Amino acid sequence: MTGPAGHLVRLFQERSTMYTGKRFFSLAGIMVVFFLIPGVHASDIGGIAVFPPDHIWNVPVDQMPVDPHSAGYVQRIGITGSLHPDFGAGLYEGKTIGIPYNIVDNTVAKQAVTFDYNDESDPGPYPIPLNPQIEGGGGSDGDRHILIIQHDEKKLYELYAAEKQPDGSWHAGSGAVFDLAGYTLRPAGWTSADAAGLAILPGLVRYAEVANGEITHAVRFTVKRTQRAYVWPARHYASGITDTTYPPMGQRFRLNSSFNTSGYPYQARVILEALKKYGMIVADNGGNWFISGQPDDRWDNDALNTLKKVKGSDFEAVDSNSLMIHPDSGQARITGPEPPALPGQASRPTDLATTAPGEASTAIAGLALGMGLYISARRGG
Repeated sequence: MTGPAGHLVRLFQERSTMYTGKRFFSLAGIMVVFFLIPGVHASDIGGIAVFPPDHIWNVPVDQMPVDPHSAGYVQRIGITGSLHPDFGAGLYEGKTIGIPYNIVDNTVAKQAVTFDYNDESDPGPYPIPLNPQIEGGGGSDGDRHILIIQHDEKKLYELYAAEKQPDGSWHAGSGAVFDLAGYTLRPAGWTSADAAGLAILPGLVRYAEVANGEITHAVRFTVKRTQRAYVWPARHYASGITDTTYPPMGQRFRLNSSFNTSGYPYQARVILEALKKYGMIVADNGGNWFISGQPDDRWDNDALNTLKKVKGSDFEAVDSNSLMIHPDSGQARITGPEPPALPGQASRPTDLATTAPGEASTAIAGLALGMGLYISARRGG
């Protein structure tokens, strides 16, 4: 077995010990059993998972039903409009193309940030490096997002319209902090560094994952006009339009399963296959069908530009309501193999299906520990 699953199996084997000819599970280590669900993965940057595997950003929607408002949404965004990669290599009008991110650790001191939308921003402080990578570059205008992964904390800090002041302090339009190991969403009605109140980083197309052959998360995208509403997992709207034929913030879309990707160059094909499986989420007002990604000089801009052959009519809106466990949580309800029964029991535990957000993993860990204790006792460990 290869990949992450193989690594876990090898780690599990290494944690078992030979003792008087009998194999038992050592209580000196930490024993965790992962029930690996096909098709569900955690996106990873620098060894840090970008939210758990069952977070809504990381869950496939290729088997979900079509949203009943799909035709109207696509019509409003533009049937003949083209998919547009809003990222690439090099510069465009003197600016980098895409939204970069920074990775820091505890050596970077945190500092206070003042906000225009102070009542909907996390106060921080924020671990902004001395010369952070900013969307568009240091001297740019526009959204000027700063995304920061704090490696030691496993947290994500994001700022919108960030500007360094003459005295060295920072001011921004808004800011948000996310626990990358958790599911907590913004308070209802709150913005973030994005109009939908979502994190930006998990929706970026990154060169490394495309080079690796697979994107395992939904993609962030923008549309020019949205509805004065939001749907899970979004938390905020940014429009006065009440016409329900316009898409709300947080609406999930996907590329039609029948779309033929075989004639596209490698980089474009990987992206298109991800748009079929994981889809994309309306996160901000902007160019229609503009998908977001990381700037990187290794991108093949010619290959990325072939994505513009894809039209709005090739997409459909997804009804992902059945994935929601709790409106304040990003944890998604997923279908996979049932956990096994405990030794001596006729059936699997039934409480795992009704746990609140975040409790399922605790229940599984407890189940695993119980199995370990049982095996150890039976085998004389």
